Order: sequence, then C-alpha cells, then structure tokens
Amino acid sequence: MLYRSWPLLHGRKVFARNLRRQRHSKRLSQEALAHEASVDRTYISALERGVCGATIDMIDKLAKVLEVEPAVLLDRRSETDAQ
Repeated sequence: MLYRSWPLLHGRKVFARNLRRQRHSKRLSQEALAHEASVDRTYISALERGVCGATIDMIDKLAKVLEVEPAVLLDRRSETDAQ
C-alpha cells in the first residue's frame, strides 16, 4: 500500500511549493494570506510545509485570494521549474 500514499505526499509537495510561490509573487505574508482567507496563520504554514492537505474548498478559497485559478496551485509542471 505504500505506492498509494506516495502520490498523495507528492501532491502535497506540489501544492505547498505553488502556494508559497504564488503568495510570494503577491507579496503577501502568511499572516496576510491567512487573514484574507479567514484561516489561522499556522494553517497556511502547515500547508506550505506539506504537513497537511487542503480541501477542494480551501484550494478554491486560497486561489481566489491569490487571484489565480485553482489549477495553478495544483500544477505539477511548476514543480520542475523550481529545481
């Protein structure tokens, strides 16, 4: 069953990297993003570290705050750009 958990963790890593990249491009702090999304700053931190996963609703909410399509936060191609 280990093979089934790998894509989930990989997906979290992709989301975490894209979330951080988009937040930085908008020059927002974690605290400012959290405030605009009505969540705690520690939750944004956990998402950016890949410690927890976001629901579809939360991905949509964060994308709206960041003024991007939700797909941008899930785009695996962005991962190879950072390496």
